[in-house]
Amino acid sequence: MTTPGADKDAPGAAEVVAAVREQVPVVERRLHPVTPLRRAWAPVAVIIGWAVHDPNQAQEQLTRLTTITLLIALAVIVPAAGLYGFLTWWFTHFAVTDTELRIRTGLLFRRTAHIRLERIQAVDVTQPLLARVAGVAKLKLDVVGTDKKDELAFLGEDEARALRAELLARAAGFAPETAHEVGEAPSQQLLHVPAGVLAVSLVLTGATWGSLAAALVVPPLLWLATHSVWTVLATALPLLGAAGASSVGRFVGEYDWAVGESPDGLRIDHGLLDRTHETVPPGRVQTVRIVEPLLWRRRGWVRVELDVAGSSNSVLVPVAPREIAESVVARVLPGVTVPSRQELSRPPRRAGRCMPLWWRGYGLAVTDTVFVARHGLLRRSTALVPHAKVQSVRLAQGPWQRLWGLAEVHVDTGANATVTARLRDAGEAAELLRAQAERSRTGRRDARPDRWMA
Repeated sequence: MTTPGADKDAPGAAEVVAAVREQVPVVERRLHPVTPLRRAWAPVAVIIGWAVHDPNQAQEQLTRLTTITLLIALAVIVPAAGLYGFLTWWFTHFAVTDTELRIRTGLLFRRTAHIRLERIQAVDVTQPLLARVAGVAKLKLDVVGTDKKDELAFLGEDEARALRAELLARAAGFAPETAHEVGEAPSQQLLHVPAGVLAVSLVLTGATWGSLAAALVVPPLLWLATHSVWTVLATALPLLGAAGASSVGRFVGEYDWAVGESPDGLRIDHGLLDRTHETVPPGRVQTVRIVEPLLWRRRGWVRVELDVAGSSNSVLVPVAPREIAESVVARVLPGVTVPSRQELSRPPRRAGRCMPLWWRGYGLAVTDTVFVARHGLLRRSTALVPHAKVQSVRLAQGPWQRLWGLAEVHVDTGANATVTARLRDAGEAAELLRAQAERSRTGRRDARPDRWMA
């Protein structure tokens, strides 16, 4: 029924609200004032890069410099670097609209990133050591379909956490008017790794001793064979770096590791010098791997790693007792129970003709919720793939495997990773291929929506 005198073409309430929102100006914000200090290093880094690329030419140029020339060069380079840092900061803006996060950067060549809020799957807050001293933080965003993280560096620490909470609230579907009021979702701690346990776990890791042994043994052998200092240095420095990264580097990076549960996913905080606040996005975990190094088994410790679609987050638990680690896995994959060692079926004994001794490390289990495959004797790794995350299933059979009636089934996930059930009976593999394709279709149909705070 139409009211007399009313305009039939008058806009509806939804159209009026949309028109009002479009008229609201977008408020652009700048980064923290300390940001120019970070970006002023760019011209200096270019000079250092040139010197490293051509050290002979750089040395010749330095020998020609007089004291007056050097002072003049410093008087030009330092203000130029400061001006560059200031201008890049001045021309960088960001704004949050109803549907996207806009980041405008560029001094000469302008670049505007339009990040759709519903495609944001993780927002991490990181604080390098100097940033912690200055009270600022870096905001990194994992976006579906992109390999490189967009970032805002730097923001005030409180501003970074408030913006993170707002972005997650917007991504969860909260109205822009209420997103500011939602705030950061509460978190309940599930796990904390003591520093002593982390240190002992690194000592009991074979990779630590292997890289250290290589760093101590290979350089002397090279010196005896070549008597070339440059050859020894070119080999020793990377080996020492690898040894440090696998021991001291991991301890510093995984120090004070804590996992908490919140409505926006599992939160991970860690770092001795550089503090990192990461989020495991809900519904984005493609594969969970439970790793058991040989020297950890007597203590019952495991490491939990992840494959997350579009995210660089790969470690969930650096070290923990198996029972606690499995309870955390149950929060990542609701309704999933990790099969015991006895529930994993080994390949047939004739698989030893294709892979002597090592075939005993392979295992397979399929439950109502996950596809489980294990491999490794010295370093066991058990991979769990939810049926809903399987993108494709493939059967592979080499000539030697065909001779002995064996085959392998490969399960591909959305994180560009593959989990393989190795050396299975050919008939079992064919049936597994057919059944897994059907389970994957059913799993995707019944899967819960991948929503923040759902």
